[in-house]
Amino acid sequence: MIEVRDLHISFGHKEVLKGVNATFNPGECSLIIGKSGVGKTVLMKCVIGLLEPTKGRVLYDGVELHSLSAKETRQLRQKVGMLFQNSALFDSMNVMENVLFPLDMFSTERGSSRRARARECLERGQLYDARYKYPGEISGGMKKRVAIARAIALRPQYLFCDEPTSGLDPETSKMIDVLLREITVEDRMTTIVNTHDMNSVANIGDHVLFVQGGKIWWEGKGKDIEKSEDEVLKNFVFISKL
Repeated sequence: MIEVRDLHISFGHKEVLKGVNATFNPGECSLIIGKSGVGKTVLMKCVIGLLEPTKGRVLYDGVELHSLSAKETRQLRQKVGMLFQNSALFDSMNVMENVLFPLDMFSTERGSSRRARARECLERGQLYDARYKYPGEISGGMKKRVAIARAIALRPQYLFCDEPTSGLDPETSKMIDVLLREITVEDRMTTIVNTHDMNSVANIGDHVLFVQGGKIWWEGKGKDIEKSEDEVLKNFVFISKL
C-alpha cells in the first residue's frame, strides 16, 4: 500500500500540488488522469521519490519515504518496477538481454535461475519467440511488452507506468491493458498508471484519480466516470475521446 498525505509541491512561486491525499492498494490498477500541466506527472514523481514535496508525506506500507536512509532507499527501489513512456529499452541488447538486465544487476539468484525468471516474464507477455530480436526489429506494442517484462523481472511490489498505451492502436492498447491487469491481480502489486487513454480507464481502472488544479478533483472507479454529473470531469472525458 502507498499512502499520500496532504502533499504540496511548489516550483518557485507556482504551487503545482495543493494538498493531495490518496491511497493506492495492492492488487489494484490505480490510474491518474487529467489534462497536461495539471500536476499528475509531478504527483507520480513525488510518489516514486524523484521529487521531494514542499509539504506532506508519502508512505510505503506505513513507512515514510523521505525518512529512509540511503541504504533503505536502495532496498525500496528494488521493490519498484518502472515502465517508461518510450519503453527505454537498450538498443544494443536483444529482448532476452533487456529483461535479464535488472536481474543481472540486482538479483542474488544463480544464472540459470535468472534466465528462468526472464523466460517466465517473456512468456507472460507472449514474447519468448522474439527473445533474440533487437528493439529495432520489433513493433511498438512488442517494445511495451518487453518493457513490462523487464519491469516485473525482480518481482516488484509496486509498479509505476507512464502512458503505457501511448502511440498504440486500440487492439494493441487493449493487450497492454490486459497484461497490466493480469500481473497486478496475480502478483498483488500496487500499480499506478499515468494515462490519457480513456479506454484504459474503462478497462482496468479499479481506482481512478482525476487531477485538476493541483488537487484530486474526482476519485472513483473507471466504470463510474460515465455516470458522473461533474461538469469538469465530463468535459475532460469528452475532449479526451476526440
